[in-house]
Amino acid sequence: MITVNSDGKIMIRRCLVTLRPFRIFVLGIGFFTLCFLMTSLGGQFSARRLGDSPFTIRTEVMGALESRGVLRKMSDMLEMMVKRMDVLARLENSTDFRKGEEARFPPDRSPAAGLMERIQAIAQNVSDIAVKVDQILQNSLMNGKVIEGRRDQCEVPRDPKYPDCSGKVEWMRARWTSDPCYAFFGVDGTECSFLIYLSEVEWFCPPLPWRNQTAAMPSSKPPPRVQAAFRSNLSYLLELIGSGKESLIFMKKRVRHLASQWLLASRSLVQKLKGRRRDQKQILIHIGFLTEESGDVFSPRVLKGGPLGEMVQWADILAALFLLGHSLKVTVSLKELQNNLGVPPGRGNCPLTVPLPFDLIYTDYHGLQQMKQHMGLSFKKYRCRVRVIDTFGTEPAYNLEEYATLHGYRTNWGYWNLNPKQFMTMFPHTPDNSFMGFVSEELNETERQFIKSNKASSMAVVYGKEASIWKGKEKFLAILNKYMEIHGTVYYETQRPPEVPAFVKNHGLLPQHEFQQLLRKAKLFIGFGFPYEGPAPLEAIANGCVFLQSRFNPPHSSLNHEFFRGKPTSREVSSQHPYAEDFIGKPHVWTVDYNNSEEFEAAIKTIMRTKVDPYVPYEYTCEGMLERIHAYIQHQDFCAGASPPLPAKPNGHAVPSSPSPFTLSPNATHLVWSYNASSALHVWPPVSSMQVWVSEAGQACTETCQEHGLVCEPTFFDFLNKKDVFLQLRIACESTESEMSHLYPALAENVQECYLQKEPLLYSCAGYSTKYQRLCPCRDYRKGQVALCRDCL
Repeated sequence: MITVNSDGKIMIRRCLVTLRPFRIFVLGIGFFTLCFLMTSLGGQFSARRLGDSPFTIRTEVMGALESRGVLRKMSDMLEMMVKRMDVLARLENSTDFRKGEEARFPPDRSPAAGLMERIQAIAQNVSDIAVKVDQILQNSLMNGKVIEGRRDQCEVPRDPKYPDCSGKVEWMRARWTSDPCYAFFGVDGTECSFLIYLSEVEWFCPPLPWRNQTAAMPSSKPPPRVQAAFRSNLSYLLELIGSGKESLIFMKKRVRHLASQWLLASRSLVQKLKGRRRDQKQILIHIGFLTEESGDVFSPRVLKGGPLGEMVQWADILAALFLLGHSLKVTVSLKELQNNLGVPPGRGNCPLTVPLPFDLIYTDYHGLQQMKQHMGLSFKKYRCRVRVIDTFGTEPAYNLEEYATLHGYRTNWGYWNLNPKQFMTMFPHTPDNSFMGFVSEELNETERQFIKSNKASSMAVVYGKEASIWKGKEKFLAILNKYMEIHGTVYYETQRPPEVPAFVKNHGLLPQHEFQQLLRKAKLFIGFGFPYEGPAPLEAIANGCVFLQSRFNPPHSSLNHEFFRGKPTSREVSSQHPYAEDFIGKPHVWTVDYNNSEEFEAAIKTIMRTKVDPYVPYEYTCEGMLERIHAYIQHQDFCAGASPPLPAKPNGHAVPSSPSPFTLSPNATHLVWSYNASSALHVWPPVSSMQVWVSEAGQACTETCQEHGLVCEPTFFDFLNKKDVFLQLRIACESTESEMSHLYPALAENVQECYLQKEPLLYSCAGYSTKYQRLCPCRDYRKGQVALCRDCL
């Protein structure tokens, strides 16, 4: 055995320590070489379409000269390392350590020599790779000359059918690298790639004659329609909703709690429809306000007294759509939304990679914004399939971007250019939108009898889970405390909120079933003006309470109240809960002036003596909501094409092609539909329910129709937006103009000028002016179901 002295051992350790970094360096050089080759060659495989050569030169990767230059520099650097290592080796030969090493290793197999051999081998490999890359690039250039020549020779077509083509090509030249999605679709900086993209992915340019048009067309046909069948079990819906957020847990609890009522309502609707065929719809439900990208401020507040109205409504929408037999996808994250829509990688400037697989998309304003940001041009193409759950409503004047901008109606929530009926509200605020609603739990006979026997005539519950709502209400509470025991459900963590007086029995935040038990004992449910239009007053009325609320004078609106500022509506709210005031009323709902202490106190005394039974409006029952959503899905189609033709210009001397479908009523106050061919018109609601009335100056069509026991129906504006209708109503028009205004068609009474509507998206039941009398399309409605006419189901 060969021995080495202590100095030799030390030198060996130093050598190993010295050589280890060299080994790491050699590995690093090899790894860098591999990465370089993957970048310069493999990168050419990415963002390409099938059929393209993987070695087609692209402007965004290194050219041939740069690739060869880098490889040669690497080879030179390795050769220099070999020379320096050779110098080090010669120096080592003169040391004592070298003698010891020779005793242990053969002269040609020392560690340094082995390392030098490896470096020389790598240098040779890099040199060989450089030569091969050079050959590949030269072959690619030779083989691709014809194709690249064709690509470079493309000219922008001048086709009057595609007037935007040249402008879009200019834009692509300057900005095609601004979003990776363009490279994903095969854009590579050449004229032809621009034209291929703009003709096959987007639709601004005509198809190129040398392209395979069959391959460019969508290959798959839509699957055959499946008939929708009512479901009898909600278990799978609970899986679809998912978990992980307090808001989702709350929604699932609500679905479970109301399951028996939903199933009873479903069986009842089956009987009404009598086996009528219904196509199953593919529906995406994207709850945008629950996504992390929108902040999801609701989930953390579910257990802290935060607003639950939106989650109540979404839970009921999910249950209704599921029971009606439609195929659902539920998303609460942006990533899930992108995957379900087929969003290409990038920044959202390109269309979807596949045709939209959904017939309908239910979302909210947050989700609408997310879809617009990530769907590119596909958003404009498919927005007719969107249904927006919109708590407070969106009026037409705020919805049309051009008009809103010119006339001061632009807000952060409006300007979407949708059909106003695509916005679906919690309450029937305005007929311009569709009334979606929610469900208020109905009591069975046993529960009703329990309420009758256990109601406390002197017990009140205050509407307000947040302490801020109680601030400044000491005066009202003191008066109420003289007659009733006051209960609250204000959230707190450790200490009692100072805003809640000591004489109030505060239960803290209660689970939903415990809150309902409290309402079943109480006589009065009292609101202090906020929150607006929530579900709680209807729940209280359903549990046998009287709801007492404040009258607002003047009414609250975006003009005088911060809460409504920026919302896309000019609606004037006359009380905390206008639906309860207008559609339910006494004895269940009392609306008084809280600033008048005598009126407030007198109302409390009267309420204590008044007996009321639990009451739920039909439209807020499970059956009412199922009925309504079924009708919307079957009959509302906003993708069907253009509206009926606009009226002829006043100076056009157009000859009517058919007699007027209207007849003047016997008392000459309004027009009724009399056209005997109305059954041939595929219009929903059916035109047979229509009447035409003239408003007073300064009155909206909503109020005009209500005065006659009817509902304004904006779908019918098309039929009365004609000069002949003014004549039939015996209105003499000195002139008739067609302009954009959410108040038209209308008559300027002082000057006898008549105005027709130029933009169908501005047809509006809302809005008024003291200058105009408006033509108002009204219809009848089903008892307890204001959203549907008598023959609408």
